[in-house]
Amino acid sequence: MSENHLYSRLSAYADAHGDKPFARLSDGSSQSYGETFHNALRIAALLKSSGLEPGGRVAVQVEKSIRAIELYLGTVAAGGVFLPLNTAYTAAELGYFLGDATPSIVVIDPAREAEITPISGKAQLLTLDGDGGGTLSAGLTDEVITPEPCTGDDLAAILYTSGTTGRSKGAMLTHDNLYSNSATLRDYWRFTEDDVLIHALPIFHTHGLFVATNVALLAGATLHFLPGFDAEAIIAAMPGSTALMGVPTFYTRLLADPRLDRDLTANMRLFVSGSAPLLVDTHEQWEARTGHRILERYGMTETNMNTSNPYDGERRAGTVGFALPGVEIRIMGSEGPVDDGEIGVLEVRGPNVFKGYWQMPEKTAEELRPDGWFITGDLAMIDTDGYVSIVGRDKDLIITGGFNVYPREVESLIDDIPGVLESAVIGVPHPDFGEGVVAVVVPEDESLTPETVAAAARKDLAKFKQPKQILMLPELPRNTMGKVQKKALRETYANLFT
Repeated sequence: MSENHLYSRLSAYADAHGDKPFARLSDGSSQSYGETFHNALRIAALLKSSGLEPGGRVAVQVEKSIRAIELYLGTVAAGGVFLPLNTAYTAAELGYFLGDATPSIVVIDPAREAEITPISGKAQLLTLDGDGGGTLSAGLTDEVITPEPCTGDDLAAILYTSGTTGRSKGAMLTHDNLYSNSATLRDYWRFTEDDVLIHALPIFHTHGLFVATNVALLAGATLHFLPGFDAEAIIAAMPGSTALMGVPTFYTRLLADPRLDRDLTANMRLFVSGSAPLLVDTHEQWEARTGHRILERYGMTETNMNTSNPYDGERRAGTVGFALPGVEIRIMGSEGPVDDGEIGVLEVRGPNVFKGYWQMPEKTAEELRPDGWFITGDLAMIDTDGYVSIVGRDKDLIITGGFNVYPREVESLIDDIPGVLESAVIGVPHPDFGEGVVAVVVPEDESLTPETVAAAARKDLAKFKQPKQILMLPELPRNTMGKVQKKALRETYANLFT
């Protein structure tokens, strides 16, 4: 077999243990490691026959399924670059990604075929639904391929993240970026073939695709594979599982169920939280109810995971722990590194750090230093014991339910609504989502209503970007230079949801 850096490592366990269950599915069936990787190579053959060349992009906006996991693995095996897209993105939003990434193949849900076909350009269009049906599956034959040779420096994926001007940036992740980080997490979090991981995360996002899935594959663990978050299904899965990876919303909603207690979680060894800040109160309630201390970690689309609270030792609420093995971090002020306890911008360097932004050399140069340090834009501090705390963001990025929302994109849409003079979009603490999106709108006259603004947002924005509250003000707070003071707005409405 030709060496395919990431694929050969992800498939190594399957080569020796093909009969081992890889995934337990919601209908009670299971799928083996051997079947999963055999299907991946069948998909790779289909992708190549559909025009995929090494380095070509495969854009994917589909519901979560094992077939979608096989599509990811098949894309990597074929030497392609996997481009997962949030299922909530509208056609208008997809148009930008497809135009920017110029994929040779686009895979979408059959229900959206008519809507997406006009914006797919010259790409080959395939369909895949949440049950594994569609033209992708229908086109599979018994043909498999030998994985394309790839080096650790070749691209394996592009994930889009919010840009400082509102334009999304395509973070280019290499085979070695993904493999090195997953191998580190497997060892740091002690994953083995005896683990059963409850997988309720979406797979268009770093957390669900590259952390949960890759770590399980490298360890030979079994996934309890759920279509999405379902408290009932997670509670039913816990007695037969050992680990859960989630976002803070998972934990706040599970805490609302009276069945959550020490007996229910007796077989579990690890609860991981990330993608958004976990409130100290949630941390403390979880430990009181279950006897388990949630392990919080910190990562980014551009880097995967950077820090983690320890597996052994104190998991300190309100912090994201220490730099992972092989990863360097530093806190920088305007004149260089700051002392412990001082706040500055967190920078990170290591094999996990991305290659740059797709077709944005200027933006890459702004955020990725020549010596490999990535400027995260997150404000952080390191305490005297070495624990890292994320205290804010250098930019106005909002993270709600683990997803990034850049205010400028939402403001541009709202400002175009007839009757709107101007707007400011902010994120404020939310007990369920970490942060809630809030739009502060200045109307031209009294005829404009919050519902008018909400209706426009529902039409053109993914649900996670839509404001959870729309407030009307006669004017926005400004400084002497005329700049809108979002910090003042965040302070004023800090308790809106709490």
